[in-house]
This record gives sequence, C-alpha cells and structure tokens, in this order.
Amino acid sequence: MPRGSSGGSDVPPERSVARLLTVAEVASVMRVSRMTVYRLIRRSQLKAIRVGRNYRVRSTDLDEYLESQAVTGV
Repeated sequence: MPRGSSGGSDVPPERSVARLLTVAEVASVMRVSRMTVYRLIRRSQLKAIRVGRNYRVRSTDLDEYLESQAVTGV
C-alpha cells in the first residue's frame, strides 16, 4: 500500500456520495403521495436528478428540504 493511503475508497471525504432515493421512497419518508413529490420537483422546491425518465433525490437534498420546511415559534 502506498504511503499516505488510507486503503479506503478513492472518493475524498468531502465528496462522499449521498444515497439516491426514488420518488416512491421520498413519498414514503414524507408520508405524502408520489404526485406531491413530483410537484415539489417540478416547482424546483426539491432538488432531483433525472436518470432516464425517472427522478432520484439525494438523501442530503431531502434532508435540506425538510429542514427548510421546519416550523418554529408556533
């Protein structure tokens, strides 16, 4: 093993890959319909990646969206 190599993955820690979720998985986590998730994506409220004809949502993007929707001071 070369000196300085940790033997781990080739992806630097700051560029680790987030888990990709399907629209159905996002809908399940949020407890809403798939159509609601598609609407959020179309309105650019929820970031998504287009893979062919399907969308995938990074788990980190879902976390950011949910955090931005948190209600405080009620």
